[in-house]
Amino acid sequence: MRRLGELEAEIMDRLWAWQRPTTVREIVDDINEHRPVAYTTVMTVASILYNKGWLLRAKEGRAWVYSPVRSREEYTAALMEDALGTSENRSAALTHFVEQMGPDEVSALRKALRTAGRRTKA
Repeated sequence: MRRLGELEAEIMDRLWAWQRPTTVREIVDDINEHRPVAYTTVMTVASILYNKGWLLRAKEGRAWVYSPVRSREEYTAALMEDALGTSENRSAALTHFVEQMGPDEVSALRKALRTAGRRTKA
């Protein structure tokens, strides 16, 4: 899985944060509060994200509304999995990754491992 491009990430960030189906107009208006972007540019990128399988879309009146297929956390997990896949020694890569974590992150990782362990036993 490749990382999202700059505008792709801006669009997805808004959709993840808003957690509701959103029109291109709403996305454009929000981005334009920070920097100028053309409606047609956002419409094109949203359509590309839809064609790549990142977004769902449905017709509401005359406009399309978009919503993410995956959560931000699922996207992040897929990126992490891909990054681990580039290593010839996944165990060593994981060890280096964990060594860079702070105590709160290590605690969260332990909790996630316990939860995953319970799921595999079920």
